[in-house]
Amino acid sequence: MPGLVHVVDDDASFRTAVERRLKNAGYEVATYPSAQQLLDDLPDESSPGCILLDVRIPGLSGPDLQARLIDLGSTLPIVFLTGHADTKPPCRQSRPAPRTF
Repeated sequence: MPGLVHVVDDDASFRTAVERRLKNAGYEVATYPSAQQLLDDLPDESSPGCILLDVRIPGLSGPDLQARLIDLGSTLPIVFLTGHADTKPPCRQSRPAPRTF
C-alpha cells in the first residue's frame, strides 16, 4: 500500500523530477517549495507517509523544520536530502539517529 510522500525542496526541477519518479512508482506526492509551506499545510498523518526534506532550504532549514514538526507532535518519518557533499547529517535526540549514505 503506497503512501503519501511530502517532498520539501527549494529546487523546482528537483521537486518535479522526484514527483514524477515517485508517482511512476505508485506513490501519492505533495510538493512544497519551502519548509514554511509544509507547516502552513500540515500533512495528515492518518495514512502512511513520509517527508523527503532538503537540509539546506532558504528560510526555515530542514533540521529547523524537523524540530518544529517534533514540537507539533508529528510522527512522520523524515528522509533528509542534500546536494551538498559538505553537509553533516542533522541530529535530533528525539528521533532515531540519521544515517549517511
